[in-house]
Amino acid sequence: MNHHQKEDHPNVTINSTSNYHSDKDHDDGNNHHSLPDYHPMKDPGDPQEDETNDVYIVRQQKGYLSILFSLSQTVVLAAMMYECGVAPLNMNPMVGPYPDALSYWGGKNAYLILEEGENFRLVTPIMLHAGVVHLLGNVAVQLDTCAFFEREWGSIRWLIIYILSAVGSSAWSTIFSPNNISVGSSGAVMGLFGAKLAEVMVRYCDKIKTMQHRIAHEVRMEQCGTVTCSVIIVALFSFIPYVDWAAHMGGLVAGFCVGIPIFALCLKKKVMLLFWACVGTFATVIFYSTSLEYMYNQVEPVEELSDVCEYYRRSFEDYECNCQYLDDSGDGN
Repeated sequence: MNHHQKEDHPNVTINSTSNYHSDKDHDDGNNHHSLPDYHPMKDPGDPQEDETNDVYIVRQQKGYLSILFSLSQTVVLAAMMYECGVAPLNMNPMVGPYPDALSYWGGKNAYLILEEGENFRLVTPIMLHAGVVHLLGNVAVQLDTCAFFEREWGSIRWLIIYILSAVGSSAWSTIFSPNNISVGSSGAVMGLFGAKLAEVMVRYCDKIKTMQHRIAHEVRMEQCGTVTCSVIIVALFSFIPYVDWAAHMGGLVAGFCVGIPIFALCLKKKVMLLFWACVGTFATVIFYSTSLEYMYNQVEPVEELSDVCEYYRRSFEDYECNCQYLDDSGDGN
């Protein structure tokens, strides 16, 4: 099922990152690589530390939120499959629950967002996955590349980018694919990739005064190449069935815009800090204001999405709505 099909054809689109990759193992900083090792918890302001150790200093030892989100997403999928059952592969080739369950559990449903005011659905899709295959692809990237970004940036910066990218991802998915139910964390993951590209751009002209500055610059340049290749691969795979290209691109652009002012604060030169902070703030405001304004005022989703159970029953024989009680008010417990 492809989201380019007729508007009245039911669709479930997912945000897939199974093709993302990283050429490093950033486990605990003790392995040797072509670039210097990665060691946490050292003082970046100590010149002696910089000059005597060929290591890349990161802010923290683990990607705590990357691990927490990945575990939570795994638990949520297991609970959803336990409560709602596992759909046949002709309905859900990702080995997961029946498609209507994705909406009941908080997936992106444009009708419920725009007509019922359920704005939480701009964020909750990152906690949901269409099935085991989908989950494994996204979690693998979160625990590798995204966890290392968190170690570099710190958990607070990482979380801000992750959540705001999720909103941008869902907004673009609602605009360009309003009649699809969409779930997955890869829009937010693409946002982290976009933020890394923003970091490379903003900090490209940082002065290299110490060994640590040189190492950090080399690492960012290598990451830029890796992330660019990953984005191209994802873009190429974004037009196959069951992949939500709009969520991927929305998350990427959102992360890039948000990342500019965030990483501008790392600059030492006040003139460059002010320049990039203004550029990033302007880009972020324009992106979210235009996206959300268009989404709320121009998009008209099909009314059938108000009852996703009936929506899918029209297309599949013997369709089971095992999670419909979650959408009932009153005595649905």
